[in-house]
Amino acid sequence: MNPTSNHTNIVFFDGLCGLCNKTVDFLIRIDRKDKLVFAPLQGETAKKHLSESQIKDPDTIVFSQNGRLLIKSTAVIRILIEVGGMWSLFSIFRIFPKFVRDGLYDFVARSRFRWFGKRETCRKPTENERNKLLP
Repeated sequence: MNPTSNHTNIVFFDGLCGLCNKTVDFLIRIDRKDKLVFAPLQGETAKKHLSESQIKDPDTIVFSQNGRLLIKSTAVIRILIEVGGMWSLFSIFRIFPKFVRDGLYDFVARSRFRWFGKRETCRKPTENERNKLLP
């Protein structure tokens, strides 16, 4: 199956970020119904789906859900809801104002390289990840 053909839930992430890559590993593991695919902000898929300003802001996760673009804490919450199961409980965080959630998100984003490191190149998909990681 060609992953770009009919997927409507694309998680765009910073392919050079250690935290972002660990998050992708985690999401692949918990996404038992294969609802998500992933694409680095530095890749070809991002160039086709996102604006230049979104691509140039690797501090921000972007979730394309049925063509609607969500960012930062809203994206994280919607991703976990999409995965379903107990992860849907994270929807409770919507009770907090967006500026509070995004403030925390921005704090972690600014510190992520210091805390989790930075890669020299984007990740290469393993055999098991080929249908989950877009170029």
